[in-house]
Amino acid sequence: MTLAQLQTGDLVRARGREWIVLARPDEGLLRVRPLSGSEEDAVTLAPALEREPVESASFGLPSAEQLDSQDAARLLADALRLSLRRGAGPFRSAAHLGVEPRAYQLVPLLMALRLDIKRLLIADDVGIGKTIEAGMILREMIDRGEIDRFTVLCPPHLVEQWVGELAEKFDIDAEAVTSARARSLERGLALSDSIFTAYPYTVVSLDYIKAEGRRDEFARACPKFVIVDEAHSCVGGGDRGNQQRYALLERLAEDAERHLLLLTATPHSGNQDAYARLLRLLHTDLAGGPDSPDPNAVARYRRRLAGHFVQRRRPDIEAQWGDASAFAKALAADAPYTLTGDFLAFQEDVLDYCVGIATRADGERARRLAFWGTLALMRCVGSSPAAAAAALRNRLGGMAEESALEPILFDEDEGTLSDTDVEPATAAEDEETQALQDLIARADALAARTGEDPKFRELIRQLKGLIDKGARPVVFCRFITTAEAVGVALAAAFRKHRVETVTGRLTPEERRARVAAMHDHPQRILVATDCLSEGINLQELFDAVLHFDLNWNPTRHQQREGRVDRFGQPSEHVWSVMMFGANSMIDGAVIQVITEKARRIAKETGVTVPIPEDSASVTSALMQAMLLRSNRPRAQGTFDFGQAEAQLETEWRDAEANAKKSRAIFAQGALKPEEVLPEWQGMRALTGGPEEVERFTKRALDRVGAPLGQEGRYWRVHYDRLPEQLGERLKARGLTGARAIDFADKPRANVAHVGRVHPLVAMLAENMAEGALDPGGRDGDAPLGRAGAWLTHGVEKATTLLLMRLRFTMVTSGRANNTLLAEEATALAFTEDGDVASGPKALALLEAEASGNIERTVIARRVAAAIERVPGYDVAIRAYAQERAGVLRSDHQRVTKAAGGGATTDVQPVLPADIIGLYVLIPEAR
Repeated sequence: MTLAQLQTGDLVRARGREWIVLARPDEGLLRVRPLSGSEEDAVTLAPALEREPVESASFGLPSAEQLDSQDAARLLADALRLSLRRGAGPFRSAAHLGVEPRAYQLVPLLMALRLDIKRLLIADDVGIGKTIEAGMILREMIDRGEIDRFTVLCPPHLVEQWVGELAEKFDIDAEAVTSARARSLERGLALSDSIFTAYPYTVVSLDYIKAEGRRDEFARACPKFVIVDEAHSCVGGGDRGNQQRYALLERLAEDAERHLLLLTATPHSGNQDAYARLLRLLHTDLAGGPDSPDPNAVARYRRRLAGHFVQRRRPDIEAQWGDASAFAKALAADAPYTLTGDFLAFQEDVLDYCVGIATRADGERARRLAFWGTLALMRCVGSSPAAAAAALRNRLGGMAEESALEPILFDEDEGTLSDTDVEPATAAEDEETQALQDLIARADALAARTGEDPKFRELIRQLKGLIDKGARPVVFCRFITTAEAVGVALAAAFRKHRVETVTGRLTPEERRARVAAMHDHPQRILVATDCLSEGINLQELFDAVLHFDLNWNPTRHQQREGRVDRFGQPSEHVWSVMMFGANSMIDGAVIQVITEKARRIAKETGVTVPIPEDSASVTSALMQAMLLRSNRPRAQGTFDFGQAEAQLETEWRDAEANAKKSRAIFAQGALKPEEVLPEWQGMRALTGGPEEVERFTKRALDRVGAPLGQEGRYWRVHYDRLPEQLGERLKARGLTGARAIDFADKPRANVAHVGRVHPLVAMLAENMAEGALDPGGRDGDAPLGRAGAWLTHGVEKATTLLLMRLRFTMVTSGRANNTLLAEEATALAFTEDGDVASGPKALALLEAEASGNIERTVIARRVAAAIERVPGYDVAIRAYAQERAGVLRSDHQRVTKAAGGGATTDVQPVLPADIIGLYVLIPEAR
């Protein structure tokens, strides 16, 4: 065969070893992978420039000199299967997944497969698994050869989390691009290069890239595949940051060839304009809604949108997909407490002060600002004496701006609540100064009496109850000073626990490091502000949320709980406790005006709606409710609030109607469970489940002299006992010392999940497969042999079993029109009478325990005789390879049909097949 005739899947010899041809990227070039190597070892050859000729090659049979035991045969079979990364099934990404996807998580992937240009808005509920769904699409696109570069755009505090998720769950190493790291990444690049051309896989901070200068450079070099996380933070109106982010996304979307995945749990947050901007990024025709109110036009619009939009709520998953086991059981409770004595009087006195200021306000704007200032201050007072003292001190600083007050009042700041202790004040007049200083002194005094604070005493009571149930709680506070005070007090009250406090004073990297440091402390309590309420995943370390402060925005409340109540939570239960003052005018007003209304809508529609956009009516209704709940009669009837309560009630009803409409129009119904479930089950069978991974890992660690230790129903791996080269490679991935592990999908807290792409499994499989094919391999002094013979009760006739690697070419139609290499580990077993077992049935013969020993000389003679019979099996091997190609073609066609269309795939075997191992099974006389 000449070089010009070489195709994907052929074998060549170059540089003293054999290689598999992966592709011909250009004229005169070959992309190849070592026959005994991994994907990381792939290189591009220019045959004309090689010192030694590049020649066609063939795979050598095992020999009678490569003998080993039945255990080695089992290990080699599992190592071969687990080390292959170019799966032949319809989901090319299956072999790279480090997470067991649920059936419902396949829906976005199937939707993407039928689109030439993948543009999706994935708007599943908090905690359902949007990152996994987007990552599966990304991984599939890479493995199908449709993209070779991508970027993830996300808020800065999520960059490191995305990098970690891509590595752990999708076997993708991406570079983090932030303000802090950009300069080091640019160092050494040519003037014509940028970070985004030099590094094919990137996770980029939106705040870093949105600036005009960087935005232009990024738009020019941006990859063709982009994921935008927390996409709702890019499409709001108003502030300059949102405008810059949306201008960037608009420019990226202008390229009609660019794939775009938008992720958000709140696509329709009551702002119709923002929602339209999101849809416009998918396609300009989607932004304006149906062409007319005609039912046919509405139906056409819904069908078109359904191809780009997927939104499922937790009840959808549990009811429609029958998959309640994907999530822990949520247990929610309220925890009222009663203010007494000085703590109650202080709230009333601060309100007196604020009412006096509002009464003297001159003009509508001044009055509105006074109301907002009052609510902001009273919110701090309701949080804690420490927050009250900080807010009162800030009030001495001067004027407040409406634009600064509104985000603090209604939690509209999208995930960047880093200054939550700042209370912008109304003007401080001369006569106010002494009164303010008196209130500050009283707040300081109350802050020093934490043990007497009814709110803190209730917190202790609730935490003890949760801890007695085995829970590991997160205490969410609204203000930094509150969180810091609570953290100090809890550390004193729970001395056996590791108590950490995470607030906006810390950088995103410091927050993540502080949380991660709690991993080795089973008894743990985290105190946090809302800087951790969006995007940061806490489910592996915590299973309870205690709301120390009422949240004034229902969606923010949901986001807090979504940090622990989410896919991947190992506990059977998650707890949520909402604290509030039963006789607090502040909490009472919020519950009346906001909380109860939002709860009712969520119960009836299944959708958590945000606070209505008309902040003026919300402010007036809150002020009115608070004054009416005051214990002092002089506070009632002070102001005329007009029809504020009635107007707000109308807005809540509108929000409920919109939520119902959204559920009716935009809920995903294009793909049904019965269409997706077979493909999910096929994926499980293809990748090898937890049982296979556990079996291989135990046997492999026994082989290298570092057996797993038993730890109850879990295991302990000792990374420091592994062979030096393997141990060093794992150390580079942060795996050292002794770690508790489990192979089940949902291990308990403090136990690491080990799946097929976990570094321990992947490296063991690669080392053992490579060592067998190249005895001078990478690690270990005793590579696996490729041949053997043993006595067994598992067969009735003498049987020759061939462990094989089948190679296939997969040619996809449509825009991509790629030719890809696929590989499959399998086996054929032949008796002397001509009977044949194939695939799983043949592999199962390796598991029947050997029943007796055979002399090594007899084994060598049996193996040598079997090797001489191999040419006679050639017809059967070719027929089986053709049969497997036909089955794979059918699998691909079935997935294409389930997805509703898309590229077709033709599968053809590359022959001859590679015979990796040869084993003779001799029946034991009974």
